[in-house]
Amino acid sequence: MNSKSQLRNQLRRPLRSPFRAPAVVLAVAGLLLSGCDSGGSGHSAAASTTASKSLGPLPSVSADLAPYYGQKLNWHACGVPGFECATMKAPLDYAHPAVADDLKLAVARKKAAGPGARLGSLLVNPGGPGGSAIDYLQYAALGYPAPVTSRYDMAAIDPRGVARSEPVTCLTDAQMDAFTAVDTTPDDAAETDKLVAADTGFAAGCAKRSAKLLGHVSTVESARDMDVLRALLGDDKLTYVGKSYGTFLGATYAGLFPQRVGRLVLDGAMDPAVPALDSSRTQAGGFETAFTAFADDCVQRTDCPLGTKSAADAGSRLDELFRTLDAKPLTTGQARPLTEALGTTGVISAMYDEGSWPSLRAALTQAQQGDGAGLLKLSDEYYERDANGKYSNLMAANAAVNCLDLPPALSSPADVERALPSFRSTSPHFGTGLAWASLICGYWTVPATGKPERIEAAGAAPILVVGTIRDPATPYSWAQSLASQLTSGHLLTYNGDGHTAYGRGSDCVDTAVNLYLLEGTTPPKNKKCD
Repeated sequence: MNSKSQLRNQLRRPLRSPFRAPAVVLAVAGLLLSGCDSGGSGHSAAASTTASKSLGPLPSVSADLAPYYGQKLNWHACGVPGFECATMKAPLDYAHPAVADDLKLAVARKKAAGPGARLGSLLVNPGGPGGSAIDYLQYAALGYPAPVTSRYDMAAIDPRGVARSEPVTCLTDAQMDAFTAVDTTPDDAAETDKLVAADTGFAAGCAKRSAKLLGHVSTVESARDMDVLRALLGDDKLTYVGKSYGTFLGATYAGLFPQRVGRLVLDGAMDPAVPALDSSRTQAGGFETAFTAFADDCVQRTDCPLGTKSAADAGSRLDELFRTLDAKPLTTGQARPLTEALGTTGVISAMYDEGSWPSLRAALTQAQQGDGAGLLKLSDEYYERDANGKYSNLMAANAAVNCLDLPPALSSPADVERALPSFRSTSPHFGTGLAWASLICGYWTVPATGKPERIEAAGAAPILVVGTIRDPATPYSWAQSLASQLTSGHLLTYNGDGHTAYGRGSDCVDTAVNLYLLEGTTPPKNKKCD
C-alpha cells in the first residue's frame, strides 16, 4: 500500500477523466480520465442525445454463480498493521462462467475496532476508472472521520483490470512517455496523423497484451464483482462510498441490485444518462470553471505568474504559455522536455484540489523562467508515473473501461473538427485538447457493450449524492441529474472547489455524510454546505 499522502492523491482523478487529459480518466475519479466517455458506436459530433431508457435490475443469482458467492476468502496480513488482504475469484464472463477463465481479484479490509457496535462493511472506490481501491482504502480507513471508521469494517476491491486485479497492460513505460507527450492540439495534417497513430498504437497495444480481458472490464461486471464481495463479507446489503467514477460504479450497482442497496454515498457524481460527446464537452466546461476559480485567486496575489489584473488576463497568459510550449518544449532537467500536452496535463492535474494551487503557481513561475520541471511533475502525478519512470496501469485501465462501457464520442479527425467550435466555446483554454482527447475510443479494437442509460434503482433504500459546485472533473450538474434520476436519490451540495467533498475538510459535508452512514438519516432537502 502507498503512504497516506499518496493515497489522498487518488481523490484528484477526474472520474471518467478525459483519457488523454490533453495529452488524456483519465480519469482519474473519472481522472474523466474521460476521453472515452459515453456515446454511440460510430457516432459523429451530431449524435448526442440524452438516454431515455433505464438500467434494469438483474434476476436472482443463478445456480452457476453459486460457487462464486459461496467461496471462502483466505485473509492474511498484507504489510500494513491492521489491514488484511485476500484473493476473490470471479467469472471472466458472467453470462458463461467457466472455472478455467476465472479472474483473481484483490480485496482488502481493516476491521472496525470500536467504540460502538459494528455496522458491517463499508466498501470504497476512488474512481478513475483505473484508480486502485485497495491503495485508496488505506487513506479511507485512516483518514475518514473516526465515528465511521470505528464502526465499519473498511473494505475495497481493485476492480477487474485494475492494479492488483488482473491489470490491463497496453504500452511499455518508454512508450507511455512518448504517448503522453504527443501534441493533442494538432495544427496540420502531419500532427493530426501523429496523434491518430498514437491513439491507434495505444489501442493495438492493449489488444496485444490484454486480449483476454478487454471485453470483460465493464462497469456492469465490476458492479457484479462487488455484489459477490458483499456476500462474502457477510453483509445482506451494500454500504459504499464511491468517488468520481466510483459514483457511476455505485449507481450501476444500485440499478442492478436495488434490493441490496444499504447506504450508498456517491460523491463527485457522474451522469450515466449523458452520451459521450455531451459528457466530454461538459467536463471541459468543468475544468474551465475550476481554472477560473484558480485564476480569480491567483490574480489577487502579488506573486501570481499569470498577472494581477483579472482572470481573463490570466487565461490569456496561460494560452500564451501553451503556444510557447507548442512551438518549443521547455527543458526539465531530464531527458523528457515539457511539451504542450504535458504542460496542459500539469495544469489540469492541479485543478482537482485547491490545495494544489500553490504548487501550480510555483510551476507556472518556473515555466515562465524556462524551466518545465514543475509542470512535468504535476503531469507525472496525474499519470501515476514514479521517479523511476514506471507507470501504474491507471491509464490502460481507464481507456479499457471507458471504451467498453460506452461507444466513442468521436470516431475520426473529421468528427473532432466538427465538434471543436462547441468545445472551444465551452472551454476556451482546454476545449481543443479535450475534444481531441475524446477520439481514442474511436480506434478501440473491442466494441462497446454498454450505452448511456438512466439509473432509477426503483425500490432501493435512500441514496446520498454529493456534488461540489466548482468540481472540475464531475460538474455539479451531473450530481443534480443523478440525484433526480435515482428514485431514492438525495442531493447534498458543497459550495466549494476541488474534486469531491467528503473527507476533504468540510465539517458540514462530513457531518451530513457521517449521519447518513451511521444512522441512515439523509440531509434535509436542498441542503447546501459552504
